[in-house]
Amino acid sequence: MQGFFEALVNVNFPFLRNALIAGVLSSILFGVLGSIVTVRRIGSLAGAVSHAVLGGIGMALYLSATVIPGFPPIAGALIFAVLSAIIIGFVSLKAKQREDTVINAIWVIGMSIGLLFMAKTPGYADPSTWLFGNILLISSMDLILLAVLDIIVMTLSWRFYAQIEASSFDAEFARTKGVPVNLIFLLILGLTAVSIVLLQTFVGIVMVIAMLTLPSGSAAFFSRSLGRMMLLSCLFAAFFSVSGLVSGWLFDLPVGAMTVIIAGIVFLGFSAFRAIIRNN
Repeated sequence: MQGFFEALVNVNFPFLRNALIAGVLSSILFGVLGSIVTVRRIGSLAGAVSHAVLGGIGMALYLSATVIPGFPPIAGALIFAVLSAIIIGFVSLKAKQREDTVINAIWVIGMSIGLLFMAKTPGYADPSTWLFGNILLISSMDLILLAVLDIIVMTLSWRFYAQIEASSFDAEFARTKGVPVNLIFLLILGLTAVSIVLLQTFVGIVMVIAMLTLPSGSAAFFSRSLGRMMLLSCLFAAFFSVSGLVSGWLFDLPVGAMTVIIAGIVFLGFSAFRAIIRNN
């Protein structure tokens, strides 16, 4: 543990400090958006968007190497994320019976498109970095983008908290009270899509959905309101992020994987404890 803190203050390891800051900033998005995703039970929608992002990354890498030099992968990821969110949102609102099929289609087609583009990209494009992430590679610009997105998400959540809570727990009743339920749903899906693009740098595409659900799932054991769930989920996400970073550094293991494993152990532990209490 001492070795980690020594490295943290060492001027030769700025990437470690960036990783720690990124973990804290990411925890806000994981906590706030994850709570909404959990309460609204749209984890599968977020999962489809997170995996479809690989299509945009593959496209961007191909364009950067052939047609548009310097085309950033994050731009391609944002394009695919937003398009996927729009398609899923429209289907969810207009054709509920086809929702599962469309979600699964976007999930697998997006990933397949990404792999095809990477296969045709000159040189070698390793998808593992995008699939599993590496928080130690996060840049100062990534931190700025995360901070800006944190401010946007917190501001919107505070300003429209009542509407978000009402539409999350009883959409039909909220609609009778004049709450724009569909618009709120689309905005949540859009913000989640943009957040996924930034957060995949932290834990990767495959694992981002876990961090959108596990901290909020753990917080749900101690929450009776959406606001309390958001707060506790942010704290859990920060704890998981920092713990994953420390353990990954000390044992020379992938930080993203360690973060998710710790989050999973805590969530399963709470679940087992509650099951034991109920049976007794």
